[in-house]
Order: sequence, then C-alpha cells, then structure tokens
Amino acid sequence: MKNEVFGRIRQGGLGMARALLLLLLFAACSSKGDRFHFEGRFRNMNQGELYIYDPATGMKDTIAVRDGRFTYDVPMQDTTTLVLLFPNFSELPVFAHPGAEVTLEGDVSHLREVKINGTDDNDDMTEFRLATAEKTPPQVQSQARQFIKDHPQSAVSTYLLQRHLILSPSPDYAEAYTLCAALHRAQPGNVRLALLQKQLSELRNLKQTGQMPPFSATDTQGRPVDNSCLRSKVNVFYVWSMSSYDSQSALRNLRRLELAHPKDLAVVTLSMDSSPAEGKSVIEHDSIGWPNICDGLMWQSPVVAQLGIASLPDNIVTDSLGNILARRLSNADLQNKLKELLGD
Repeated sequence: MKNEVFGRIRQGGLGMARALLLLLLFAACSSKGDRFHFEGRFRNMNQGELYIYDPATGMKDTIAVRDGRFTYDVPMQDTTTLVLLFPNFSELPVFAHPGAEVTLEGDVSHLREVKINGTDDNDDMTEFRLATAEKTPPQVQSQARQFIKDHPQSAVSTYLLQRHLILSPSPDYAEAYTLCAALHRAQPGNVRLALLQKQLSELRNLKQTGQMPPFSATDTQGRPVDNSCLRSKVNVFYVWSMSSYDSQSALRNLRRLELAHPKDLAVVTLSMDSSPAEGKSVIEHDSIGWPNICDGLMWQSPVVAQLGIASLPDNIVTDSLGNILARRLSNADLQNKLKELLGD
C-alpha cells in the first residue's frame, strides 16, 4: 500500500494532502497491530492506582484511575497473560496480545462479577468468573478442571491450571502434571507450558514431609548459600517477588520474627525477579541481612528445580536437622506456624 501511495505522488495523480492523509492512515493501521489497548470503567472507585504485571517475565507497570476510568496502551510483540492487582491484593487476569482491544466494566467491590471482554480468551474468562462467583473453592476447582479438559488450546486453561490446581492449598501435582501434559500437546510451541510441565514432573513425587532437598546458590552479596544456612531451631526458605505485594508483606513479618528470635529463627529467601536490583529497595528498607538469592533466571533458576518451587509466593519450614515441618503455607498460616514453633 505504501509503495502505491508513493507511486501516485510521483505520477501526480493524487493531491499531496490526500497522499499524506493516506500515509498517516497506513502508519496508524500498522502501529495498531503492534499494540495492546486496555481501557475500563469502575464503579465505587473514583480515582486511585492499580498495578499490572506479567508473572512470566516480571514486567510491572501502573495504571492510573481517574473519574472511575483508566486507559492502558502499550506496545506488545507476543501473547501473554497479565495480572491486574488491586490495593487489597485481589487479582484479575487479562489476556493480552498484539492488536487486541480489551474493555473492563464492573464494581470494584465485586471483582468476581467484573466483565473483561474484547477477545475470546477474555470473554471465556469472564464467563467462567461469573459462573463460579457464588461457588465454593472445591466447586470452582472442579469447574476449572472441566474447562481445562474441554479447552486445551486456550490460554484461559493455562491460567486456571496454575491458579486453581497448582496454587491450591492442597495441590495434586500428579493431576496437575497430567492436565499440563494435555495442554502442552494441544499447544506444542508454548515454551512456558513446556517449562511448567518440567517443573510439575519434578513435583509429582514431592512430599510435604521428609528431608529438605539439597540446594546451593550465591546470594546477592556474593555469599554461598546452601542447606547449612538453615540449621537453627526453626528455619524458613521463602520465595518472593517485587511483583507480589503479598510476599513483600510476608518478608516484613519474617523480619519482625527474626528480630524477636535471633538465635532460634533462620531465613533464606529467593527473589523471582529478573535482576537483583529490583528487590534492593525492599531489602534495604527493612534492613534484611539474611541471604537473599536472585540469579535473574526466575522460573528457570536451578534453585527452583532443586527445591520443587511451583508457586509465588512459596515457603518451606524446617527444623534444625532439615526435616520439613510444613510447606506452601498461606502467609497467615506461615505466621501462625512459626509462632507456634518459636513458642510465641
């Protein structure tokens, strides 16, 4: 099209003004296909700030809400699943791809009923969310399982697998592996699914008790870190990220417990961020001195495979001999468990 416009200009068969207009229209059409446009309107939220991030890459951004409305328009080269994070740490998935225009509408106080539409994946996720808004967690998990079986090619299935089956309080890794394998067969070129399937393969035989697997790494201060760093009366290996504000809150709680029990509690953390500099402000602000691992490899980190890390946040609690006392506790349960073990 562009060559045709230039040819007409040279031939004098088209006025300069009209030619320029066509060029501008061509440029607009071309750029639109390289961008993701997301806009919405909230009830009961006049103004504020939301966070949006990509769990797979660690990309983070903010969205300003003014008069209940927001617009988020960014260049995009590949399909991805973004997560919209609210001040109360509630989350909504947004399926994004180049050229897509997605809209959101709903009441901020009823996020399960929020409608996100504009692409097949977002339409399907909205339908699933509305259908399960009043369901119990086991019922939601059952419907998620059925959706995955019925729609193995959908990005929604990958999200539901991670959100409702892997991040479940009592995950069945063997079942999750079987479902993930089915998704990967339907999406053979999906690198993220291939990585998830590999992780689940290692987690299938993972036990909630027994000895903590051996691991070794270097922390952000250049110090060697391994199992010998966790030989106190009570020990915690905690997985966190700058993209997970829930995990940052847990770090502060761990720091308070460490200050109260310096001889009885040891902590090692693994940052799932793309560079050590990302979590530096949190570490410095809270005067955290325990070993913090961040090799920038995120889910491809050797420590992830060594310890069977499958979620964010994640945690392993051990005794002085390395026996696993608990793992994958919610932040509230983690605090209660540690207080119990420390005699608080």
